[in-house]
Amino acid sequence: MNARVDIDAPADLLSRIPTIRRGFRLQFEPAQGCHVLLYPEGMIKLNESASEILQLVDGKRSVARIVEELQRRFPDVPGIDEDILAFMEVAHAQFWIELR
Repeated sequence: MNARVDIDAPADLLSRIPTIRRGFRLQFEPAQGCHVLLYPEGMIKLNESASEILQLVDGKRSVARIVEELQRRFPDVPGIDEDILAFMEVAHAQFWIELR
């Protein structure tokens, strides 16, 4: 792999493997025109950035691999690595994802 993670993120976060939390489901919702996270009590509408990140959360890729993939897809977005890591922290704090 060609790691290009430019920030001093805790190695622990980069090595963790995120999974969508049990009871949550990521899907495209035509009526909303966007991806959503469905859960028993409701739905979370996702913006394009969150959607791109969560579509790579498959329980196999580490956070570092997700960052690398999105850096490859969007090479002209400055600070994308920081944005992804910040999103992972928020998604974990909101109980949308688990980090193994």
